[in-house]
Amino acid sequence: MLNVNEYFAGKVKSIGFDSSSIGRASVGVMETGEYTFTTAQPEEMTVINGALRALLPGSHDWQVFMPGEKFFVPAQSEFIVQVAEASAYLCKYLSK
Repeated sequence: MLNVNEYFAGKVKSIGFDSSSIGRASVGVMETGEYTFTTAQPEEMTVINGALRALLPGSHDWQVFMPGEKFFVPAQSEFIVQVAEASAYLCKYLSK
């Protein structure tokens, strides 16, 4: 089953799904802007298109992630993403 989600007044949209090969995940697009996300469980974020500039938990430095690159976010945390152009991502929800 597909779950459609919309955040930040429609500037971030995703489709959640369950896959036998990767488990629970979502694929989405972020429009230009800055967004603060919170996590319930660990996540693996992979950039598909565009670029994401992220301030990850425990870091004081922003990092830029390009297509094919990924970053990990621990459970029960918050991270900030800056998007300079519309960018697509794959988010895998990992086991705790």
